[in-house]
Amino acid sequence: MSTTSTDSKKRAVKTNRAIPETKKTSAQIEDALIKARIQMLISAPFFGNLATRLKLVNADDWCPTAGTDGRHFFYNTKFIDSLTPKETEFLFGHEVLHNVFEHMLVRIGDRDPQLWNIAADYAVNQILKDSNIGDMPKGKKGENKGFQDDKYKDWASERIYDDLMKTAKKNGKKFLEKMGELMDDHQEWGKGEGEGEGKGGDKKGTKGGKPVYTKEELKKIRDEVKEAMVSAAQSTGASNLPGALQRLVKDLTEPKMDWREILQQQIMSTLKSDYTWMRPSRKSWHTSAILPGQNNDEMIDICLALDASGSISNEQCKEFLTEVKNIMDQYKDFRIHLWSFDTAVFNPKVFTPDNADELLDYELGSGGGTEFECNWDYMKEEGIEPKKFVMFTDGWPFETWGDEHYCDTIFLINNPYERDIEAPFGLTVQYND
Repeated sequence: MSTTSTDSKKRAVKTNRAIPETKKTSAQIEDALIKARIQMLISAPFFGNLATRLKLVNADDWCPTAGTDGRHFFYNTKFIDSLTPKETEFLFGHEVLHNVFEHMLVRIGDRDPQLWNIAADYAVNQILKDSNIGDMPKGKKGENKGFQDDKYKDWASERIYDDLMKTAKKNGKKFLEKMGELMDDHQEWGKGEGEGEGKGGDKKGTKGGKPVYTKEELKKIRDEVKEAMVSAAQSTGASNLPGALQRLVKDLTEPKMDWREILQQQIMSTLKSDYTWMRPSRKSWHTSAILPGQNNDEMIDICLALDASGSISNEQCKEFLTEVKNIMDQYKDFRIHLWSFDTAVFNPKVFTPDNADELLDYELGSGGGTEFECNWDYMKEEGIEPKKFVMFTDGWPFETWGDEHYCDTIFLINNPYERDIEAPFGLTVQYND
């Protein structure tokens, strides 16, 4: 899949390894790919089903290894000829998982492309190893030609990325040079900038031979992959899948409780506890409504923290804040303290009924790692004691989750790839589109 890096010569992690010349014809190479997919259908039906739906496209003119866009399997003939049949199976599984987990379509966000590429490869390669899918390609000395570490077993790409970022901040990115290399092509294509569907060689819808898609087409591809994944799981048996894939299938097939309802119930119940409900005075005899009145003269404080590590898109942020504003519109005497955070709090804003409309204009910043503790440090330093604290995050702190005794906390977890995340205190709510 693509990222935002185009010059392979400038990459700290190389993708264009030395590949010997081949005397095999293009037809023979394609035949080897077809045989590898047939073998996967027998040995790993789920992966084989998804690999078979990818159209094989010779991309010798631009692709040094292999790649995918969710519809096609692009390959370099010399590279494929350098692999054993089992290594070819592994490569197919590698591309299938990139598609399934949407590594390059949506999840990269504003993250560093190089670190994200490596994190994504660590995630998929570990799953393939644990699932006994083929063999990871080897180098001349017999070492793995890709990123794999048992440390990252059951870790999602975002969590791996945060771990790599933490190491990069301490040691610099030079440490990446000794770690391995990408086994597939992660060049700049599939960014949603094109005029039409890319076909791996058509003039329209390509950029230097690489496919380019519109945003609408990318969304269609995502939907196609999800549909294919559910179909493959139903026909082959989801119980045999690795845990991460089981969670994905479950999330796509089982009904989910709407996070909006839970958020509204939680915040409104907090606000109601500080209001008395009374019938209107005789002066307002014309209405029979029961109106809220505040128990005291103090403003009610609600704190909202947005994880800026890349786990939340601008669209999701806007949707979340819209729900909050809908609640604000029903009450008058409370404040919203809103900020973004990574390893520290930044861009704090305060909203009241007087400027509630500006809430939807809040810009989600971008950051690096994720330290949850900084949110409680900030509230304590500013003397804010909220009735409710809501954190919108992917649920992966570097260290601790925070101070469970300070205030009533809701963790709104935006992590479709690890639905089992549960905060050690407060209320955990799973975000769903």
